[in-house]
Amino acid sequence: MKERSDIFGFENTYAAELEGFYVPWRGASVPEPRIVHLNRALADELRLDADALLSDAGARVLAGFETADGTTPLAQAYAGHQFGNFVPQLGDGRALLLGELIDRNGVRRDLQLKGSGRTPFSRGGDGKATLGPVLREYLISEAMHALGVPTTRALAALTTGEQVRRQGLEPGAILARVASSHIRVGTFQFFAARGETARVRHLADYTIARHFPELGEADDCYLRMLRAVRDRQAALVAHWMSIGFVHGVMNTDNTTISGETLDYGPCAFMDGYDRGTVFSSIDHYGRYAYGNQPAIAQWNLARLAETLVPLIDPDDSDRAVSLLTTEVEAFRPVYLDHWLARMRAKLGLAIAEAGDLDLVNGLFGTLEGRDVDFTVFFRRLAAVARGDRAPVRALFQERTAIDAWLERWLARLGREGESAPSRADAMDRVNPVYIPRNHKVQEALDAAVDSDLEPFRRLLSVLERPFERRKGLEEFEARAPDGFGRYTTYCGT
Repeated sequence: MKERSDIFGFENTYAAELEGFYVPWRGASVPEPRIVHLNRALADELRLDADALLSDAGARVLAGFETADGTTPLAQAYAGHQFGNFVPQLGDGRALLLGELIDRNGVRRDLQLKGSGRTPFSRGGDGKATLGPVLREYLISEAMHALGVPTTRALAALTTGEQVRRQGLEPGAILARVASSHIRVGTFQFFAARGETARVRHLADYTIARHFPELGEADDCYLRMLRAVRDRQAALVAHWMSIGFVHGVMNTDNTTISGETLDYGPCAFMDGYDRGTVFSSIDHYGRYAYGNQPAIAQWNLARLAETLVPLIDPDDSDRAVSLLTTEVEAFRPVYLDHWLARMRAKLGLAIAEAGDLDLVNGLFGTLEGRDVDFTVFFRRLAAVARGDRAPVRALFQERTAIDAWLERWLARLGREGESAPSRADAMDRVNPVYIPRNHKVQEALDAAVDSDLEPFRRLLSVLERPFERRKGLEEFEARAPDGFGRYTTYCGT
């Protein structure tokens, strides 16, 4: 068994190179930290000893109150637009960056804790988390990874041995999560709002070196950085839209520069297709509804662009704004290209045709208002390609519109040149059978809080292979029963 100081082998370039961008901190002491679920595959990817992590010493470090040798745990500073309103100081109110690990592919990755106690950025909160929300983020972030979506990952869920007051008393917990970095649009906003241009430049240089080294030291490297962030965010949101994912809290402090999905508090997957789908308890006006996500991503990109104006042209702000605006305005066509590529794949189309956008929009016009299950519909389309329309037609009460669209799609599919069964097999590789159905997630979390982790572990095992239908798992394919009601999510992690 490795000694505590040898478990991690952390580096921390953020601490070493960005003084003033964080506060050194340590997590609150907790009575009995215990890892209740460890992601062994991810631990191996990070070159960590899983057995050492599961030791008492490993649990103490992952709880945040005991440090491994050579580490500088810290709470990062950032600002952010929350539901459109700018807050000049947010920061890690219940999170700590333990350090950075170099994985087996040579990629630098953050290891951060959520729920490890108050920090100087806590703003009156207790800095803690409870078991249900921690396991929720674990489930959904790992499901997103299995679906191929860029995302933070869950390394471990811990209980703390204490009770945390929320609606009542709930088991305290901590999530150890992994990310390419936790640099956000809000990190840039924090210093830009204070007029600290030198620090914005320093952050941009660090970000380019870490995430976009191919940009080098070109004269227009900051403009190219914005373009790279734009392209990653466009690809990310297109992926969300293609699987029916609703993030729920697309604030600028939750918008990563790396292009990974961050923060799984109010998120959920929609069942019946509806562009207005909202799950968050605090999104009263639908700002972050499913159909608004592309526009919000562009809005967030514009907020990043604002912070870069002095870097683009210190002597001519009008020119800088013009250059940055061009990049921001290109978001929509870039997003549309990514989204249409994903929709072609879902429809079994490998060759682009001019009428494809109209074909896809025609489909969503047919689905709108009919409460057709998004995931089930696309998975069943492969059956139509194989010659059986009944499974798709069964999803509709009135079938005239879908019958007409199916005829149009089959004619388009026939021009691909490959056999229909071959295209159907390709569709099955991108249209999942299993997603984190809201009622199954809630069942698992309720059981876990009641000391039964088996439903959580079973659901996790199902979600790790989302495209492969398996016998005996029919309950995980179906949407919520009628009595489940409207699902509401909260900013719990």
